[in-house]
Parts: sequence; C-alpha cells; structure tokens
Amino acid sequence: MLPNLVVDTTVLPAQDRFAFWYALVAEETAPAHISSGQLDNFVAYAQAIDLGRIRMTSLRYPSLDSIRPAKLVRRAEGEVYQLALPLTGRSTLIQERTESTLEAARHFTLLDTARPHVARHRADGPGPATTITVQIPRSALPLPADRLRRLLATPLPAHLGVGALLVHHLRSIAAHPEQYEPAQAEVLGGVALDLLAAALAQHLDIEDALSPEARQTTMRARVVDFIDRHLDSDDLSPRSVAAAHHMSLRSLHRLFEAETTTVAELIRAKRLEQCRRDLVNPLLRQPVHVVAARWGFADRAHFSRLFRARYGCSPQEYRTDVAHQRH
Repeated sequence: MLPNLVVDTTVLPAQDRFAFWYALVAEETAPAHISSGQLDNFVAYAQAIDLGRIRMTSLRYPSLDSIRPAKLVRRAEGEVYQLALPLTGRSTLIQERTESTLEAARHFTLLDTARPHVARHRADGPGPATTITVQIPRSALPLPADRLRRLLATPLPAHLGVGALLVHHLRSIAAHPEQYEPAQAEVLGGVALDLLAAALAQHLDIEDALSPEARQTTMRARVVDFIDRHLDSDDLSPRSVAAAHHMSLRSLHRLFEAETTTVAELIRAKRLEQCRRDLVNPLLRQPVHVVAARWGFADRAHFSRLFRARYGCSPQEYRTDVAHQRH
C-alpha cells in the first residue's frame, strides 16, 4: 500500500475527539482556528497519502469553520498551495477578496497557505462532509505565481476537460490506495502535478508554459480516459484511438513507449478487468460468453486463455470460487 497516515476520532472518548483532530489535522496541514457545532462528539476521519512531492488527504468531518488569519500564516513554514476538492456537502472559501461556494464533485479550487483564508464546510443531510485536499509546494507548479494568484478560491471545473482527468486520478488513488505499490507513489504524484498544471494553464490560457512532460502526461490521461469510455465498442483499437486524438498510430505508440504496457495491451487488460467484475456481480447472472462478447471477446476459447493467463483460472472457475467465498 502507498505510505499513509490514518486519523480516526472514533477510537477515542467523545470528549477527546475534537482536540485530537485539531492537533493532528489542523496543526499539521495548515495551522488554523477551527470551530464546529459538534465539539462534544466530533466524529471525523482522515487518511493522508504521501505521493512524492505532494501529499493527498481524504477527509470526512462534521460541519465546521476554519479561519487562517495572518498571525497563523506567519507561524507556518514553507510556501504551499492547497487544492481543495469537496465530494459531498457545501464548501465556501474566501481568499484574496474572492469568495466562492464550490459545488460538490463539480468544482475544485486552489488556496495559498502563505496567505490568510477562510473555509466553511457544511455537511448536507445526516452524513459528514467529505473532501480531498492536496498539499503542493509552490516550486512544484511550473506556472507564474502572479497568474496563479488570480485563481485563488476560484471555482474550477472538476467534471470537464483536464480538470476531470485530474479529479478522476485523485479519486482513484483515494478510493483504493491498496492497489498501488509504495514505489509507485512518486509516479502517481508526478501525474497529479502534471494534470493540475495542465488544468490551471488551460484555465489561464497559458498552455505554452507547460513542460513537454506535462503535455505528454495530459495526452496519455486523455487517451486512457477515452479507452475507459469506449471499452464496449467493437471499433476500439489502437488505430481508432489514434484517429480520435488526431495523431498517427506511430505517435500514439511513441506516447506510451515509456509505459509498462502498449496501447493494445492496455485495452485488453481493461476489458478483462471489466469481464472479471461482471462475472462476480450477483446482479448480472449472464453466461460467460455473453459477458466476454460484451467487452470485445467474441472468441470463447481465446477469451478463456487470456482470462486464465491473467487471473490463474478459467472464467467459470473464477465465478464459482467467488460465489463459494460469499457463502
């Protein structure tokens, strides 16, 4: 699993939970004054994941207000941006005379922890508010600081363009950190940085400022996203992927030459994974050959060989074993 630190207030008596959270989360990430209407039973959870130069944190917490005045800013060390992505609830952020309310899962924004700011988070309904934050050293974003200052606390689209690719990347890591090896942390963080830089540059219309590496990362992310959205298409192939992105087949292969798999292998692996998920879905009791055909494997024998090579048993054996484990 990726290097991570978990904070769970439910392991403590109710009266100690807020102080515990305050010390380990508020003081460690960005010193701030925090208040909440649930101080007597502050049920909250945080998981911080180190990704090389950046740190991502998944948070669940009751409604709260966080104020970071100039006095606390002077106490902090280093110059760090914070990306804030609310997934549920409502978040209102104020910095540099900009005030905005972020729509959950549709907006993210950037804050500068070296400047005062106010954050108000409200949980909608009985559940907690949930947020993903990312701590980013200023030096890690290769964009002009004066231009980035214009974006502080400004809502940026989390469901469109490069922003959507960035958010998908972050949410995938947050949801399943166990599927990655510790050695992958630096690479995952680098991809996040490149996608963030591309999303900000796109919004500022300064994409020429991006490094060649950031442009390549962004294009690879676009290609992978396209593959994910067209896995069930009979026409999906490296050639169709290249055509959809207005590049030659040679350029597509060159884009992935530093990766561990080719584009064709990536398509096959993703289709096999979809087959595996469908085979063990109790709501989809379809014959194996129907599942295989849905995801582009028309030849039953060929599909069975590929599945066995990847998962160590036949598709039917896999389905039967999972069903027995459930009972």
